[in-house]
Amino acid sequence: MFATLSDRLATTFKNIRGKGRLTDADIDATAREIRIALLEADVALPVVREFVARVKERARGEEVSQALNPAQQIVKIVNDELVTILGGETRRLRYAKTGPTVIMLAGLQGAGKTTLAAKLALWLKEQGKAPLLVAADLQRPNAVNQLQVNGERVGVPVYAPQPGNGVGNPVDVARDAVEEAKRKLHDVVIVDTAGRLGIDEELMKQAADIKAAVNPDEVLFVVDAMIGQDAVNTAQAFLDGVGYDGVVLTKLDGDARGGAALSIVQITGKPVMFASNGEKMTDFDLFHPDRMAGRILDMGDMLTLIEQAEKTFDQGQAEKDAAKLATGDFTLEDFLKQMQQLRKLGSMSKLMGMLPGMGQFREQLDNFDEREIDRIQAIIQSMTPAERANPKLLDGSRRARIAKGSGRQVSDVNQLIQRFTEASKMMKQLASGGGMPGMPGAPGASFGKRAGAKQVAQKKKGKGARKSGNPAKAAQQAKADAEKKPAAANPFGMPGGEEIDYEKAAADLNLPTDFSKFLK
Repeated sequence: MFATLSDRLATTFKNIRGKGRLTDADIDATAREIRIALLEADVALPVVREFVARVKERARGEEVSQALNPAQQIVKIVNDELVTILGGETRRLRYAKTGPTVIMLAGLQGAGKTTLAAKLALWLKEQGKAPLLVAADLQRPNAVNQLQVNGERVGVPVYAPQPGNGVGNPVDVARDAVEEAKRKLHDVVIVDTAGRLGIDEELMKQAADIKAAVNPDEVLFVVDAMIGQDAVNTAQAFLDGVGYDGVVLTKLDGDARGGAALSIVQITGKPVMFASNGEKMTDFDLFHPDRMAGRILDMGDMLTLIEQAEKTFDQGQAEKDAAKLATGDFTLEDFLKQMQQLRKLGSMSKLMGMLPGMGQFREQLDNFDEREIDRIQAIIQSMTPAERANPKLLDGSRRARIAKGSGRQVSDVNQLIQRFTEASKMMKQLASGGGMPGMPGAPGASFGKRAGAKQVAQKKKGKGARKSGNPAKAAQQAKADAEKKPAAANPFGMPGGEEIDYEKAAADLNLPTDFSKFLK
C-alpha cells in the first residue's frame, strides 16, 4: 500500500546520509522531496502542508544542528510526525460497563463492511468475548446470506430475522438484536448496516435511526483505503451526518497509494482503530500508528511479527525442536511441521516485509512464489516416515518415486535434500556453540574452547620449532631434530606416545591375531 511513499522517502534520506552538517538548502531540498512523496501518495494537501511545515521547523532546531548524525535525526523527526498524523497512539475499544457492548459499522457500499464484521467478531472471540453478528443490511442483495456464511466460517452466531433483499426494517432488527444478546448472554453486538454507492439523505437517515435505536458504545466508519482522496470526503460527510468514534481501514494490502490512511485522522480528528490487510478472516488487527510509520520508513514491524508468531507457534514444540537441533536429531518430519506452522502465519512475502530494510528487496518479495512452500511440502509428504527420519535412505530409485509422487523433478528432490542436510549441519554447529561455518565459536562454548586450545598448542609448537639465527646453533638444532624418534599415532588420529604393539593389543582384546591389521 505504501510502497511508492516508502521508496521516495528512502531515496530522499539517502541523499543526506553521510553529511556531517545540514545547511538550510539541504533542509529545504529534503522538505521538497518529502512534499512530493506525500502528494504522490495521494495525501490530502492540507495534511501535506502541515506535515512539511512541522518537519522543517524541527529540522532547523537544536535537535538536528547539535546532533552527531543529522541525517538520522531527520529520519527520527519524520517518523515522529508520521506517528502524529496517524493518530499518535493506539486507540482501543471501549466496552460497556453493564449489558452488551454495541458496535455499529457504517460506510459506503463496497467498503467491505460485511466481511469486516466477521473479522471483527473473530478478533473479539480470540480476546475471550462472546460476540453476536446482526444482519441489519437489508438492502444489498444477499447481504444477509453473506453475513451468515461469514459468521459460520468464524464460528460466531448471526441474528438475521429478516431475509433482506429489500424486505424488513433494519432499525427494528438492530433494536431486537440487543435484547436477543441479553437473553443469550452475548457480551458484544456487532451491527452490520447498509451502504450506498454514494452519500445520500436516505443512507444518513437510516444510519442515524439505527444509532438512536441501539445507542452504540462504538460507531466505526469502514472505509476502503484504495479510493484515495474521496475516502477523506466520505469520512467527513459521515462524521457530519451520523457521527462516529473511530475509523477502520480495509484493503490495506492493495496496490493503491494509501494516502487516505495518512489523511483521515488529521482531517476528521477521529483515530484509525483497526486495519484489514488481506482476504483471510485473520487478516485483521488493531491499528498501531507507530508500527505503520515504521513500515513506511522501512524500519520494519517486528512487534507485529512477534505477536503473530506467539499466536501461531507452540512454545513447547519450539523447545523440542531446539533440543533436536542441538543433538542433530532434527528430521524432515520436524521440518515439515515447521513449514506448516509458518503457513499459519500467512503470506511469506508479508512476513518478510515486516523485517527492517526489506524495502530494497521489494521486487523480489513481490515476485516470491508462495506455491514454492506447497511444492516443498508435497515432496516431503511423498516420502515414507522412515525416509523422513533418515534421508540417507534416499537412493536414486526412491528419489525418482518421490519426484513422481509429488509431481516434481528428481533435481528438485535432490536440491531439497541438499539444502536440508546443509541447514542441519549449520544448525547443529550453532547449537553446540560452533558459530557460523568459517567463523570462530561463541565465547564460552565448548566448540570454541577446543578450537582455542588447539590453536594455542599449535602456536606453542611453532614457537618451539623456530630456527635460531646463529648458523652454528641452527646446525645443532637440525641434527637434534633428525635424531628424535617420531611419536607414533593411534588409529584415531590422537597424538601418540610409544610405538603401539598391535598384535599384543589384539591379544589383550581377545581378537583373532589377523584382526590386528585393522588396528594399524
